[in-house]
Amino acid sequence: MSSTEELACVYASLILADEGLPVTAEKINALVEAAGVKVAAYWPGLFAQYLAGKDINEMLTASSTAAPAAAAAGPAAAAAEEAKEESEEESGSDSDMGFGGLF
Repeated sequence: MSSTEELACVYASLILADEGLPVTAEKINALVEAAGVKVAAYWPGLFAQYLAGKDINEMLTASSTAAPAAAAAGPAAAAAEEAKEESEEESGSDSDMGFGGLF
């Protein structure tokens, strides 16, 4: 199952980055093997090639700082949506629909 293989390589890459070690295919493979996970031979190389020259800690920090900003906008957007719905309800009253106050 490739998702297990991918996760093993992700975790190995995170461990290496956390320890300040370079993320190489050999080191990813060593950690994966030490964990007892069998992965296809190409996974460690793909992860090492993608992460070469990138600061994983910076990538994690950048992604975690963007989430609270988006979450903070959520309540404001929800309030605006409620106000819009209320104005639609007022403009679409029962008398406009020809029910004569039945509802």
